This record gives sequence, structure tokens and C-alpha cells, in this order.
Amino acid sequence: MNKLRHAIDRALGWLLVVLMGAAVMNVLWQVVTRWGLKDPSSYTEELARYLLIWIGLLGAAYGVGQKLHLAIDILPTSLSGRKQRVLNIVIQLAVAAFSFAVMVVGGMRLVWLTLRFDQFSAALGIPLGYVYSALPLSGVLIVFYAVCMIADERAGATPPGHAAQPNDGA
Repeated sequence: MNKLRHAIDRALGWLLVVLMGAAVMNVLWQVVTRWGLKDPSSYTEELARYLLIWIGLLGAAYGVGQKLHLAIDILPTSLSGRKQRVLNIVIQLAVAAFSFAVMVVGGMRLVWLTLRFDQFSAALGIPLGYVYSALPLSGVLIVFYAVCMIADERAGATPPGHAAQPNDGA
């Protein structure tokens, strides 16, 4: 599972780099056409918005996978050993359940509805279901990372991005 996780981390990281680069180039082109050429591009604002959606959602999934997301860790850090691992498993189960129910199931319903009713973006003319597919995709990634973290907790392994804590004993 660690090889798959590492491959997904690398692919997701590079995808985020490419999307960020595209967003920078898009906004740069928007500035050039608006202020330099005095003829604003018709699609750049919409493309920037959609790139931001993808970057935000996939970046959130990447952050969860690297344990870089915002967390209130007063209770987990006050526990040690088995109690801490059990609490971390419960937390990851809650994250997985929420992500599955809201992001995967709800996101797939959103994608399905927008594709079914032929909703297209105004300037780019692309189906909005493609834009909204970032939601279930990031939900699947978050569920995957939660399952990996549960497996790490059960094995007593230290998750990526975190040094071993002195109280991580059995």
C-alpha cells in the first residue's frame, strides 16, 4: 500500500504543480490582454475560477494525505500508546465517512445532474460536470488517505510528514 500511496502522492503533487502553473499563466494572460492590449480575453476569468476549484479541492486532498491540514490535536497529543492509536483511527474513520458521504456521493450526484441537464460554462463552453468532477475525485483521494492512515495506525507506523512522538509507545 505504501508504494501506491507514494505513487499517488507524486502524481497528485505534480498535477497540482501543473494546475498552479496553468493558473499563473492564465492570470498573466488575463492581465496582458486587459491592461496591455486593452482587449480583455473572454475566457480567462472563468478558467481561473475553474482552476482554483481544482487546485483547492485536490490541494486539500494532498494536504490530508501529508497530514498538513488544520487539526485540533489537544486530545490526541494528551493520550499515548494504544489509546492515542484508537482515537486516531476513530478520527480517520470520521474523515473517511464524511468525505465519502459528502464529497464522493454528493459530488457524483452533482456531476451527474449537471451532465444530465446539459449545463455548460458560459465562456469556455465545457460541460460543468467536468469542472465539478474535482469534488468526487478529491473525496476518493481523502478516503484513500484515511484508509492508509488507519493501516499505519494499526501497524504502529509513523505517517508521512510526522516525526515519531516520544510518547508513541505501546
